[in-house]
Amino acid sequence: MPKADILALKKKAKELRRVIIDMLYKSQSGHPGGSLSEIDMLVALYHYKLSVDANNPKDSKRDKFVLSKGHASPGLYSVLADKGYFPKKELDSFRKLGSMLQGHPELATPGVEYAGGSLGQGICFSVGLALAGKMDKSQSKVVVMIGDGESQEGAVWEASMAASFHKLGNLIAILDKNQVQETGKTRDVMNIDPAGDKWKAFGWNVIEINGHDMEQVVSALDKAWEMNNEKPTMIISNTIKGKGVSFMELNHKFHGKAPNEEEYRKAIMEIEAIDANTFK
Repeated sequence: MPKADILALKKKAKELRRVIIDMLYKSQSGHPGGSLSEIDMLVALYHYKLSVDANNPKDSKRDKFVLSKGHASPGLYSVLADKGYFPKKELDSFRKLGSMLQGHPELATPGVEYAGGSLGQGICFSVGLALAGKMDKSQSKVVVMIGDGESQEGAVWEASMAASFHKLGNLIAILDKNQVQETGKTRDVMNIDPAGDKWKAFGWNVIEINGHDMEQVVSALDKAWEMNNEKPTMIISNTIKGKGVSFMELNHKFHGKAPNEEEYRKAIMEIEAIDANTFK
């Protein structure tokens, strides 16, 4: 990809980091940490790789994205609004009664493929989507994003075994390995490492990257799309929870804590100061 296009993706990710913080501050509810760690990957997916159309969100030939770590919905909503699935003004209603943008994604929201909430279930659902697509001889991809804390769930490994057994080469999983979960560092709660070796042992292709380095993100997505074999692919996206806001980075207190006024002002100031050219 030309450097100018890479830079455009980086600038978009910076822009949507501010949108995420705005949403959470206005609602005084939600999950900033995981939304900020995933946003670089989501921008690359929706603005570069996924074959989707906001004007025809139910196109039978579309690629499908599943956010299994549904609590990180602000990241997904910011991208969907930016792509035109719904008006950006709807972001101001995040987590409000009657809003189409609830704390966890719901199927009533344009662009949402999976009503996420219970961790460990999104990858199971995605295996079903991928298996159906294979049976239909569809050329579409199914992409699912899971968390590293979520990967402590046994269902994740059952689904991973099933995906390999059924030779689901149309399934791409992304592990947002942001190192922190609600109660502390993932390695201290229940270490999932060596994650790459485990998915390889389960019969997956494995690509490991810095998930905030847009060049690596784009390259990983290209490789995943090009792997025309009968293995599912796992992209281990090494990220930092709360990336871009210093006091949120690797801080489990901001797993599910919206910023107060002072924190909001500091977060916006830090995001505005990000140099998209060097950010990674």
